[in-house]
Amino acid sequence: MDEKILAEFKELLQQQMSDLLQDAGKTVSGMTEEKSNFPDPTDRASLESDRNFELRIRDRERKLINKIHQALERIDDGTFGFCESCEELIGTERLRVRPVTTLCIDCKTEEERQERIS
Repeated sequence: MDEKILAEFKELLQQQMSDLLQDAGKTVSGMTEEKSNFPDPTDRASLESDRNFELRIRDRERKLINKIHQALERIDDGTFGFCESCEELIGTERLRVRPVTTLCIDCKTEEERQERIS
């Protein structure tokens, strides 16, 4: 893959990671600053539900951050953009949409088909 394109993907991945880490920091500071005492059980339940939802989102983002780290490592070691299954080049269009992907569209389609069967 062209060095210019790799640099573009590296910048994109680093920006995504920076945004995710910034959001995580806001969540942590928001939860530690917020000391609400709701005497009404319904209000308390609503707050807890909102917190649980936000924590689930942050957990998904944590997993995405790990995938971004792995993608950056693949850029550094020269394996970025190659399918882990068939070792063919993953299309640039697919990488632009999902830069952390490790499978080409054909292998991903087959993997999803196998998951449905199981």
